[in-house]
Amino acid sequence: MNRGLVTLVNPNKVHPPIAPYALDVLTTSLENAGFEVEVVDLTFHRDDWKTFLTEYFTTREPMLVGITVRNTDTVYAFEQRPFVGEHKEIITEITRLTDAPLVAGGIGFSTMPFALVDYFGVDYGVKGPGEVIVADLADALATGRDVATVDGLIRNTPEGIVRTSAALMPSLLVGPTVVKTWQLDGTGTYVRRSGDKYKVDNGEYYKRGGLAGILTKSGCVYRCAHCVEPDAKGGAVARRDVAAVVDEMQSLAAQGILDQHTTDSEFNLSISHAKNVLREIVRRKHASAANPLNDLRLWVYCQPSPFDEEFADLLAAAGCRGVNVGSDHVRADVLANWKVTGKGKTYYTFADTEQLVRLCRERGMKTMVEALFAMPGETWETMRDCVDAFMALDATVTAFSLGLRLFPHHPLGIAMAEQCAGVRTMPGLQSNTATGPIVLKPLSMCSGLVEYERQFMFDERGEFRLLCYFSPDLLEDAGTNTDPNGRWSRTVEYLWSLVDPSDHHRVMLPTLAGMSESENNYADNPFLIGLTSLGYKGAFWSHWREREEILREAQLAGVVG
Repeated sequence: MNRGLVTLVNPNKVHPPIAPYALDVLTTSLENAGFEVEVVDLTFHRDDWKTFLTEYFTTREPMLVGITVRNTDTVYAFEQRPFVGEHKEIITEITRLTDAPLVAGGIGFSTMPFALVDYFGVDYGVKGPGEVIVADLADALATGRDVATVDGLIRNTPEGIVRTSAALMPSLLVGPTVVKTWQLDGTGTYVRRSGDKYKVDNGEYYKRGGLAGILTKSGCVYRCAHCVEPDAKGGAVARRDVAAVVDEMQSLAAQGILDQHTTDSEFNLSISHAKNVLREIVRRKHASAANPLNDLRLWVYCQPSPFDEEFADLLAAAGCRGVNVGSDHVRADVLANWKVTGKGKTYYTFADTEQLVRLCRERGMKTMVEALFAMPGETWETMRDCVDAFMALDATVTAFSLGLRLFPHHPLGIAMAEQCAGVRTMPGLQSNTATGPIVLKPLSMCSGLVEYERQFMFDERGEFRLLCYFSPDLLEDAGTNTDPNGRWSRTVEYLWSLVDPSDHHRVMLPTLAGMSESENNYADNPFLIGLTSLGYKGAFWSHWREREEILREAQLAGVVG
């Protein structure tokens, strides 16, 4: 049964390439609903994307076109490079080539969906998991049913941008827009393919260094002040069927895609479910020596707690090679009101991070421990305490970030808007392209969600002004803390001074332009491009200690300049 063609477009031209997992998910759901689905992936058409689009739409007449927006920008406070301008250029070209309605979604899109529906000029948007809503939208278009009956759909109407919501449906209420538990298909296995021109080519992405993403559950019960995930993915955990998850992992491994990385907000959230996934992997490995899962190399995101010996044993037995842990800080006074549960309580101590690193080291698993500096209350003293404690862990890699990208619906962004109240700026608000004081308005003072969300990405003239925050308590040159486009350069230099040069090989540090070849921003990073071009596999950070040798190898091979 062919109910019509749905075309899904990946506009992400950033390298190293990251496979658009969301498009595999949507393809599976739409095909199960009887639709033909094709993927137009521009990642491998950075230079000829217009020609590629023209050639495709000249011979196709889709009934619906979907656009995935994985990231709005680099989310790197010292770079502040937006992607949505490129995405709009691509969307404008698509609307020139086809009359089909356009729907946008993705994790980046979900951070400010109303503003982006308006900015892109698309017909529809989906906040949060999209497989159920997009399939329902396609059904409505195919049958002539009113799209206003598609629950959860954001619609661009003559009366404004509105979201359909059935009040009685179970929901995960966090911000003013709601992500619902039923938006995730928790029972089915997402189909992963390789070698098909008009599907996501997972094998090609893996060949070019990209790990395969695996989702075991969606949503997050924590309410960390700087994090978009509870709002963008849902404020409770929606779990996927264990067998369906491992079937998907086994399918990828059978295609030769052995390095797989969890895309959950945190893998050890709902740890009983995570353990069951690992147990099923181990069971299948033990049941047959020929099972491709025996060669699995698993990489996971975790919080410091919960993480016990049983979990560490299961990770090792399942083939886990590395754990990326977001510890963020060591000082309890800084973590209070920042890294918290839904009830506002902290959920780990530094002792939990110490235990995690130890348990992983004992089982031969690598670790990356991340710190995030510049939250409210951060000082040079609190930074020094954190650096000293984190360096003593001797993790495989320790990463120190400085500065926070603010988004409209995470707690810190909401708080800054409320404190500005439309009449004042707040110390610490910063954008590299700000031309005047940054004055935010809370949602209650805005005409609607479009106006509220836009101010976190655009200034009043419509120009890009990515909004960031740096603690005004950090020691800086006079005026930096109150300058809307000030640079926290002294703090960067101070942070570098806290790390002995003999330890630089195992540390990621923020950099100013031209300060170091070892920048740890992702987009078009020379080290990462060299790493993937030379065929290295696994989590990128796992090769960080060898970066100088890898860069030299890449330069000799002519891969990077």
